[in-house]
This record gives sequence, C-alpha cells and structure tokens, in this order.
Amino acid sequence: MLEEKQPLPQLIVIDGGKGQLSAALSSLEKLNLRGKVQIIGIAKKLEELYFPSDPVPLYLDKKGETLRILQQLRDEVHRFGITHHRNKRSKGAFTTQLENIKGIGENTANDLLTWFKSVKRIKEASLEELEEAAGKTKAKLVYDYFKSEGSAQ
Repeated sequence: MLEEKQPLPQLIVIDGGKGQLSAALSSLEKLNLRGKVQIIGIAKKLEELYFPSDPVPLYLDKKGETLRILQQLRDEVHRFGITHHRNKRSKGAFTTQLENIKGIGENTANDLLTWFKSVKRIKEASLEELEEAAGKTKAKLVYDYFKSEGSAQ
C-alpha cells in the first residue's frame, strides 16, 4: 500500500495472541507505521483481544455482537486465504507442467486447460485433438513432450 501510495487501513486485526501481535508490531515498526495504524490481536481459544500496549487481554461477552462480528471477520479471512491458496496452488500445478514445454506459454497452457479440462486429458489427447485446440505447431510440441515423458517413465 505504501509503494502504491494507497491509503492505509485504520485497523489491522491479527489472528492470534501476544506472539502474533508482537510479530506484526515488529513489521509495522520496520515500515515506520507503528502508531499510524491501530492493531489488535484476537486469540481463538478464549476469544481474547490483545492490544499492543496492554499485557492483559480484553475478554468480550461470549454472546455479544462485537465478538460475533470479530469472529465472522476472522472466519471470512480464513476462508478467503484458504480458497486463494488452493486456487493458486492448483492452477500453478497444472500451468507449470505445461509451461515446462519449450515454446508453450501461459496463454496456450490456459487455452489447453480450458479445452481439455485437465492435464491428464491433454496427455491422453491425440495429435489431431491437440491441433484443434492449439494449432499444428504448438500441438506438436505438447504431443511430443508428453509422449517422450511417457517413454522416459
């Protein structure tokens, strides 16, 4: 955000207790942002809120609206992070294997995945099927790559 000259958030909520909050504070200090952005930590086990300058956590009412909002916030961040990580890892695994083929770039790899739906189907495709999806030159590269890979195993 600093590099892009974007406005800073008013509050950073850290998923964790004293240790995680301390690590986040250290990062804010390195960026010269300590005191410019408010930061709190929420520890899951007892749902405690930690503040940088207070060693004693704040315990919110277990049935209260404030705690429920913070829990929903944390759960949504977890869901988003996990989904993003899975998508990135999944897409990277497919694309990387196709991009290992000299002459095949990201666009061709994505086109092939869109057409065949999986690397396994691309590996099993005939030269003619690959040509239909990627053109003669690129189809030959992909076909030869997977055929030589199969004979090397």
